[in-house]
Amino acid sequence: MTRIGNESALGLGVAIMLAAAGASAFDFYSSVRQKFDLISSDHLRPGARIELSAAELNAYALHEVPPGVRNPKLQLLAGGEVTGSAMVDFGKVRRARGDQPGWLMSKLLDGERPVSVTVRIHSSGRTAKVDVLRVDVSGIEIDGKVLDFLIQNVLLPLYPNAMVGRAFGLSHRIDRLEVGPAGVSVVIGR
Repeated sequence: MTRIGNESALGLGVAIMLAAAGASAFDFYSSVRQKFDLISSDHLRPGARIELSAAELNAYALHEVPPGVRNPKLQLLAGGEVTGSAMVDFGKVRRARGDQPGWLMSKLLDGERPVSVTVRIHSSGRTAKVDVLRVDVSGIEIDGKVLDFLIQNVLLPLYPNAMVGRAFGLSHRIDRLEVGPAGVSVVIGR
């Protein structure tokens, strides 16, 4: 083999070994960061589609969670639904935001709990809307009027910029997000 052939064979061998071992989350994280940078550059042509795989989105979630959140996982479903789950210590999350809960609230909030949230994402015409369908904390499902109450009286006061249940504009000329089991397609508009 020529020198170029040996280098190609070595590169192919390394690629096969990485694929067999499973690419690291850092590789997926680097990939999704590059795609986000490409989208935010505003240089994509109208009609361009950027595919974000489930593995890339999970790697992003793993690297970007706030203190107090551990083992985040996203499951992309049909119909624009996404389920996110993690172990959450609500006391640590609040303290990381600079909010020191009182003694009683500390007793209620401290300690890790399994949390799962399912949302449906609708988008078209450069707008999107995220509807929370259900929340599960420590095996207790919260939905309906109780969920609406918690969103209005707990989530939104703590995170006033959270866009839950109301339409918001998509930036960087994003026309829509197409969510499916394999990933999310970001479609660029004019």
